[in-house]
Amino acid sequence: MIAILNETIVWWHWIVLGFILLILEMNTGTFVMLSLGVAAIIVGVLDISMNISFTSEILIWIALSLATLWAWKRWVKIEHVSDSGQSNYSLDTLGTVTVSIEPNSRGKVTFDTPLLGNTSWTATSTQSIDKNTRIKIVEIHGQLIEVEKA
Repeated sequence: MIAILNETIVWWHWIVLGFILLILEMNTGTFVMLSLGVAAIIVGVLDISMNISFTSEILIWIALSLATLWAWKRWVKIEHVSDSGQSNYSLDTLGTVTVSIEPNSRGKVTFDTPLLGNTSWTATSTQSIDKNTRIKIVEIHGQLIEVEKA
C-alpha cells in the first residue's frame, strides 16, 4: 500500500489538500483546518524541492500540523474576566455621590463610565461622604459597591 502511495501521491496533491482544508476552515472558524492546510501546503512545496517519500511527507505533515496548532494555541490566549462572576473593572473608576453616604449605611453614586452596564449604583462607605463629592471604588460586594473619597 505504501509503495502505491509513494508512486501516486505527488507534490500537487498536497497543495490541493492544503487549499481544500483552507476552504473548509472558512466554514468552521476554529483555526484547526488552517493549521492542517498550511502544513499540507508546506509539505507540497518541500516535495517539489526535495522529492521525498510519502512516509516522510506524512511525518513532516504531522509534525508541522502539531507545531502550527501549538503556535496558534500559544499566540491566542483567551483570558477569563474573573473567576468569581464579577467583572474586571478597575477599582480606580471615578464617580460622584448623588445621595450622601453615612458611615456603614447606603447612599447612591453615579460613575463617569458604566460599571457592569450601569452608571448609577447603591454604595456604602466607612466614612461620611457628602453629596456631589468625587469618589472611587474600594471594593465590589455583589450589587453593593464600597467607595471612598477620591
